[in-house]
Amino acid sequence: MLKLLIVSLYFILPAYVANMMPVIAGKLSLPGGKPISERWFGLHKTWRGFYAGYFGALVVLVVQAILARNRIMEDYAILNYLGGGFLESLLMAFGYAFLFGVGAIFGDLVKSFLKRRIGIKPGASWFPLDQLDFVIGAMLCLWPFVELPGQVVAMVLVATPVVHFLVNVLGYLVGLKKVWW
Repeated sequence: MLKLLIVSLYFILPAYVANMMPVIAGKLSLPGGKPISERWFGLHKTWRGFYAGYFGALVVLVVQAILARNRIMEDYAILNYLGGGFLESLLMAFGYAFLFGVGAIFGDLVKSFLKRRIGIKPGASWFPLDQLDFVIGAMLCLWPFVELPGQVVAMVLVATPVVHFLVNVLGYLVGLKKVWW
């Protein structure tokens, strides 16, 4: 069970980081803070968050590809990080980053769109979609290209609300978030 948890979290880590990057990019005042669509998604969904999510996923995937090349964490990896050579591995990381990063941000955008349609205010809690939107988005984008074991999908869906809560508490304690939930 512990190995399944580690495999699942290692697999979904790029989406977790993609989901956190918009907050970090906002705190750093990186360019692109214009809302994608205030009417559809609210003021907090920006182009900065979109590219920051991709970049965050890319960094994680490059590190995971380097670890795979050095046979570190190979017992826990379900993605094929290695192509024929270094350049091919790097290209695979860019492709996976698109699927994880854009998928995570897209999942969040879909949830925000639905929240606006049913009258839930930005920042208001909507359990469990607030905790699962980004992993569902990432896994749906990956699904056509990567065979996702059912046990891993189930573990990601069960573990993510707990991890999400713990990360939110940490973000609140270090001043990145205004609320702890």
